[in-house]
Amino acid sequence: TDAEVNTRKKTFAEVQTERSEQAERTVLIKCPPKLNEKKLLQYLSSHGNIKSHFFFENRGIHALIEFSEKNSIASLQDAIGIPSAAQHHVVPFKSRLFTFTLKNPVSQADKETPVHLSPQSHIPVKELTEKLCQADSISSQMYILLNEYQLTEENIKLRFLACSLVRDFTRAYFPDSTVKPFGSSVNTFGKLGCDVDMFLDFHDTQKHATKMKKGPFEMEYQMKRLPSERLATQKILSVIGDCLDNFGPGCVSVQKILNARCPLVKFSHQPTGFQCDLSVSNSIAIRSSELLYIYGCLDSRVRALVFSVRCWARVHGLTNSVPGTWITNFSLTMMVMFFLQKRSPPIIPTLDQLKELADEKDKHIIGGYDCSFVSDLSKIKPTKNTETLDVLLGDFFEYFGNFDFRKNSINLRKGKEVNKPESTPLYIWNPFEQDLNISKNVNQPQLEKFVAMARESAWILQKEDKTQQMTNKEPWGLAALLVPFGKSNPSKMKNRMKGLGSETIRSLLDSLRLTNANSLQKAVGK
Repeated sequence: TDAEVNTRKKTFAEVQTERSEQAERTVLIKCPPKLNEKKLLQYLSSHGNIKSHFFFENRGIHALIEFSEKNSIASLQDAIGIPSAAQHHVVPFKSRLFTFTLKNPVSQADKETPVHLSPQSHIPVKELTEKLCQADSISSQMYILLNEYQLTEENIKLRFLACSLVRDFTRAYFPDSTVKPFGSSVNTFGKLGCDVDMFLDFHDTQKHATKMKKGPFEMEYQMKRLPSERLATQKILSVIGDCLDNFGPGCVSVQKILNARCPLVKFSHQPTGFQCDLSVSNSIAIRSSELLYIYGCLDSRVRALVFSVRCWARVHGLTNSVPGTWITNFSLTMMVMFFLQKRSPPIIPTLDQLKELADEKDKHIIGGYDCSFVSDLSKIKPTKNTETLDVLLGDFFEYFGNFDFRKNSINLRKGKEVNKPESTPLYIWNPFEQDLNISKNVNQPQLEKFVAMARESAWILQKEDKTQQMTNKEPWGLAALLVPFGKSNPSKMKNRMKGLGSETIRSLLDSLRLTNANSLQKAVGK
């Protein structure tokens, strides 16, 4: 659609600002069970024009209401009462979360109207596979998967609202602070149901720098001084964490993880249904989000391939929702990007090429690392590559099934294989912090399992006789890759494992056993 093309071409910063601003004008209402949509909207409109709204299910029906004007919220809040404290005493924090119940439900002459509910989670893999079998090509299968799994417009609004509600707390202490999402919520690669990573930021630097130059004095605030930035971060997050825990409506299971490499507060935000991780601004993480945003916007094949590969990895237990020696989704996404840089002609540019296109306002030096790259999408020449996703999916498995992981590392700055700087099983250069390996956690058995699964998948796609499978009603194409392997014919699998060390095979088969039991559960659960 035209609208979609327009949203696609905005810069990352423009999209972020627009959505944060939208969230400021938004409230969330828990609706009465017998809901008349027209009546609800009619009442709310008496407080101001409603710009957009939708309903979703999360232990009852909720409505997200975006007003055209921020002051409509104050008008509505004036009409809202405090819950009567019969058996509970309440913390009288007035947020933008409200509960509406009908005053006299019996005499409501106009009956409830069925409202359209926006899905906030994706369908289970089993259901997905059935849908995929109806498609006419692997390429259309991949776009179906993308459409089922990607974040919807409504879900993104809910994510920004969750951040905006947390910000209402941080502003009590730090009036200029902002809370913004980063990572999968904004980089175009998030799937429905993924956590919301949010960061707390204190600087509105641009506005400030110009004002400070005026006048005869050097002027600064008197502020509490601490021996390290880390300590300041820990103290701030500790207090905000307590605040959410003690006063935050719907903030439950608040965990303060302050000794992590990146201190954070984890909590579950019941009104929106999200698991949230709050940390203090990490500029490099934001640059990574923007880089992926750019890659995701450049060509529709990029996201289709990433979503398919990640779903495949999850089904086969190559990725996991708990941290460990598994490949992470971020590493997997970077492997797909690298593969697309290596096509001939390339489908996406290297990071060095994006850096060459950067102008003054794109210059970012963070902690001594050069994180500059172009932000204006229209400056990047579209690719001349016309390969189909059918070809790309098969070649992706082929490429990494035969990649020399022993010798080579994956470098997205250069878009080429580089000798490994150290002997970890899988080495993927952090695009910005050039001395870090983003896949340092991956061990040899997990890497070999990935290679074996990639080979198996390449083999299945090559061998395939689509027409025969479609008549036999067997899963074909992408669908055939989303059922655990080794079920139908384990001996074939073993033949293709020749040449892998015997203990690797043993650990592989063990993990396969585990995988088959867990993977469907996991794939469904996440």
